[in-house]
Amino acid sequence: MMEDMQSRPDTRNIKIDQVGIRGIRYPITLLDKRNSTQHSIASINMYISLPEAFKGTHMSRFLEILNECHNDISHRKIVEMLKKIRERLSAKEAYIELFFPYFLEKSAPVSGQKSLMSYDCAVIAKSNKNTKIDIQVKVPVTTLCPCSKAISDNGAHNQRGFITIRVSLDKFVWIEDLIRIAEQSASCSIWPLLKRPDEKYVTDKAYNNPMFVEDIVRDIAKSLSDDKRISSFKIEVENMESIHTHNAYALIKKGELIS
Repeated sequence: MMEDMQSRPDTRNIKIDQVGIRGIRYPITLLDKRNSTQHSIASINMYISLPEAFKGTHMSRFLEILNECHNDISHRKIVEMLKKIRERLSAKEAYIELFFPYFLEKSAPVSGQKSLMSYDCAVIAKSNKNTKIDIQVKVPVTTLCPCSKAISDNGAHNQRGFITIRVSLDKFVWIEDLIRIAEQSASCSIWPLLKRPDEKYVTDKAYNNPMFVEDIVRDIAKSLSDDKRISSFKIEVENMESIHTHNAYALIKKGELIS
């Protein structure tokens, strides 16, 4: 019989906050507001907290649980997976993190040309006595500087910005809803495919809707605070400045999210 090294006692008396596996690429199924479901590929991390008395954890058991949910790793399965992790690894706390691209079909604002837009999204879940799930979206947008517009005679500088919204799922929230809030709070949205009339629309709209990162983060905070489904959130806005060597950044947090 082979010796179980991980189950040996450890005498250093130091708890490990998270131990497990990272970077597993795996197919997942997501709820899609328009199409019911959407398939994607996630990079998955799975952890437990390890008490000070244990030397190690059984890494293979994470993969066994993942394989049991083959082709059915969805929002609805995460609670069940966390429960299995805690039970099979005798852990008080279990964690799952999924990082994945999410696609939406967008129609260009004037020409109506359709194309797919990719958004970097994540689901972060933790289970101890209760289960807590956060979702996160990272949305590229266009921003135009109000100061540049105010002091210039013939234009204003603009740039691509990124809005990252993370919310606690006390009640169900669509990924699409968070993307929409982000895009509506910027100077203008971004589209994968634009014809010349669309480019004119984007340029004019951004020029007539200048936004600092401070403006964007406050507008989103107000929208999320007014949404009764959401009690906790974190908003980050970062502009990849086009005339500076630095980026502009703003953050607002409310409530408690999974650390």
